[in-house]
Amino acid sequence: MKIVFAGTPGFSLPLLHALLDSPHEVLAVYTRPDRPRGRGQRLAESPVKRLASRLSIPVCQPGTLRDSGAQATLDAFRADLMIVVAYGLILPPAVLAMPRLGCINVHASLLPRWRGAAPIQRAILAGDRETGVSLMQMEAGLDTGPVLASATCLIEPDDTGGRLHDRLSVMGAQLLKENLDRISQGELEPRVQDDSQASYADKLEKAEAVIDWTMSAEQIARQVRAFNPWPVAETHYSGRQLRIWEARPVTMATDMQPGVVLAAGKAGIDVACGVGALRILAVQLAGGRQVSAIDFINAHPLEGVRFGTA
Repeated sequence: MKIVFAGTPGFSLPLLHALLDSPHEVLAVYTRPDRPRGRGQRLAESPVKRLASRLSIPVCQPGTLRDSGAQATLDAFRADLMIVVAYGLILPPAVLAMPRLGCINVHASLLPRWRGAAPIQRAILAGDRETGVSLMQMEAGLDTGPVLASATCLIEPDDTGGRLHDRLSVMGAQLLKENLDRISQGELEPRVQDDSQASYADKLEKAEAVIDWTMSAEQIARQVRAFNPWPVAETHYSGRQLRIWEARPVTMATDMQPGVVLAAGKAGIDVACGVGALRILAVQLAGGRQVSAIDFINAHPLEGVRFGTA
């Protein structure tokens, strides 16, 4: 097959590698336009662009695929298939119809659960016990197309958003690799999604990272895991932002106000929650670096402290 690949972040890289290691031909790579990053706001290339450029694969970076000129450029490749992985642009019907075999999306959830932008983090936040990756034949709706193949994995108790992201990325590459020839030969049976079972993974917002200590320790621990490495769960300590990188729930009965530090020692920092307590294991004070809880305790008094007060 002659394939056009569309992807932008690091999640897409193992899948592009899988295509490049296959007998099929990657005609071009589509990725989001370069964006300003960091304090200097310098234009930064996407991980997919950097890889494609290094391998001398043609790179296209339209701001939209609704434009007739961008569509003409894509159509000129005469691709058999377009593989889309965390691309970030909407594919209009005209584009979906261009490749002979259509467009296939590799999505980081077991569809129809967690359609949308942040399926990995939403699965952790919801307390799901398993997730996976799906190969989906794309159509006009948001992740609504029939599923061609899927693979499942457990969500481990210590999985962070970053750790699960990396595992699902590799799983997606393996799933794609196993099914490429079956796609080319039309051997996969499409499974229509049950819309009544659908849930939506809205894009992450930084405001969601602020901890509400009236929630249960279990909920807050999932928040800490899901938002590592971005946007990172946070609270306030003495009027300063305190990012919480690692924590776990502790079964503990307490009548203290949520947010109050119950104990601080070698085991970590125990904080009262709406139900139970959260044991904080790694933190980062605004302007500082990430440190263990014990290192933070040694430098900052926590007696009588209530987190969350600005």
